[in-house]
Amino acid sequence: MSEPIFDLTIIWAGIIAFGVIMYVLMDGFDLGLGVLFPFAPSEEARDVMMNSVAPVWDGNETWLILGGAGLLAAFPLVYAVFLPALYIGVFLLLAGLIFRGIAFEFRFKARTSKYLWNWSFAIGSTVAAFAQGAVVGAYIQGFNVENMAYVGGAFDWLTPFTVMTGLGLVAGYALLGATWLILKSEGDIQQWAFKITPYLLIAVLVIFAAISVWTPFVDAFVAERWFSGISYIWLFPVLTLLSAAWLVRALFQRRDGTPFVATMSMFIFTYLGLLASKFPYVVPPDYTLWDAASAHESQLFLLLGLLFVIPIVLVYTAWTYWVFRGKVTANVGYH
Repeated sequence: MSEPIFDLTIIWAGIIAFGVIMYVLMDGFDLGLGVLFPFAPSEEARDVMMNSVAPVWDGNETWLILGGAGLLAAFPLVYAVFLPALYIGVFLLLAGLIFRGIAFEFRFKARTSKYLWNWSFAIGSTVAAFAQGAVVGAYIQGFNVENMAYVGGAFDWLTPFTVMTGLGLVAGYALLGATWLILKSEGDIQQWAFKITPYLLIAVLVIFAAISVWTPFVDAFVAERWFSGISYIWLFPVLTLLSAAWLVRALFQRRDGTPFVATMSMFIFTYLGLLASKFPYVVPPDYTLWDAASAHESQLFLLLGLLFVIPIVLVYTAWTYWVFRGKVTANVGYH
């Protein structure tokens, strides 16, 4: 029997990796706005923050569904290990997203109880952001697996390292939310966003530096990959720092759109660095993409359907952001 012309495992890994980073970028800024919600200077500012994401936030989470469904179909071993290992973290993630969604809808209709939904939106967003970061940290530190089954405890994922990665993503999403607000607002609200962005950038860089120093002590494979001779992986932190410098320059120049683009590029290069550090292990420390993959026929069948879905999602996403590309006010929305 001849070998397949294309390695569908690599194709599926690329699709899922793309879906994950799209979710992080698209949903990250509205989670970040939720993190910033208690610190907004006024109720008018909170109205602007809500109005800026109201047309797009439902569609943003499409990428989470696409990535999750694709992961189940193409790499069933990942689900078999990750869910038992991370079910409390995943529960917190989903509970935060649900809580945030309820608060988002009810706040628009509330009058006297609006402050309660403000706090609900903030707490749900922060919990979801922290849980996502903790899950990433758990992936970096690896899982206790025997015979392709998780044999660790329910709280093995919760360590000082995963707490740090959780806080790092909370700070990163807050930075993404602040630069989104620079892009979408004007006047005093935009000036407030300009004011807090440098402090958020400092927090992100400090936490990410701590995680970078800590990671080689958590995972020997990452340490070997980073420090065994001259490695191309060092290109990613350099590009991340250049993106941070680009963000600082855009803030000094009082640009509207560039800070958001620069922050997205920081996320992209950090994400690529993570993938390059762990490749080809998808269930660390022992199982590669090919170990976790489903049958070739299953991957091919599902890929044919996904080839129709992804362009539709991309077109819908692009169309939504193009239609609602203007500035936002508290009362009348886009103009």
